[in-house]
Amino acid sequence: MPKIKTHRGAAKRFKITGTGKIKRRKSNKSHLLTGKSSKRTRRLRKSALISDKEYVKIKRLLPYL
Repeated sequence: MPKIKTHRGAAKRFKITGTGKIKRRKSNKSHLLTGKSSKRTRRLRKSALISDKEYVKIKRLLPYL
């Protein structure tokens, strides 16, 4: 069996924590920020964890991380 290739786009977007959960960046923080409240943009700075349903899909894209 050949090695499985890591999906490079997914590798740049997700990080795996020490306990094996997958971190992601929150959306809506790239442009048009003047219309969003400062409270909202502060909340968007923090990273989030992916849901259990998406875990299997993303884990398949990142076999060695």
